[in-house]
Amino acid sequence: MNHDAYSNDYIRDILAQVKTIAMAGASPNWNRPSYFVMKYLQSKGYRVLPVNPGVAGQEILGETVYGRLQDLPEPVDMVDIFRNSEAAGAVTDDAIVIGAKVVWMQLTVRNDAAAARAEAAGLKVVMNRCPKIEYASLCGEIGWSGVNSGIISAKRRKLGA
Repeated sequence: MNHDAYSNDYIRDILAQVKTIAMAGASPNWNRPSYFVMKYLQSKGYRVLPVNPGVAGQEILGETVYGRLQDLPEPVDMVDIFRNSEAAGAVTDDAIVIGAKVVWMQLTVRNDAAAARAEAAGLKVVMNRCPKIEYASLCGEIGWSGVNSGIISAKRRKLGA
């Protein structure tokens, strides 16, 4: 698997098959990326179980937080990793142990050794991508927001243009 370029079909198949997601590194803070990714995925019909040992037993967006993947009360299809690249190795190993089908490492998170272990165990792997962004892109929502449409740009337009 070339982890530098994923086909739309590969991503689409993962997002279509996954129903339950464990979010390792989920945050109860509304302004953290994991919080709004969790909220978005829930709004699209996914069940997202937050995992964060620092807030285990509390709730995030109506779901009980678990201290580790092995504490989850039900199987999950995917583990979404909001941890750094080094920590992603242990989380990936735990994902293999619990029988997840997919390991998804968030933007800026890449661990090739962990990916190789997951693939050897039969899991699909995505690195350095966000499922929220990929979902929105594949269903056209990003274009609706003006992103990558040429309408919204960081470049200043000349007056009258």
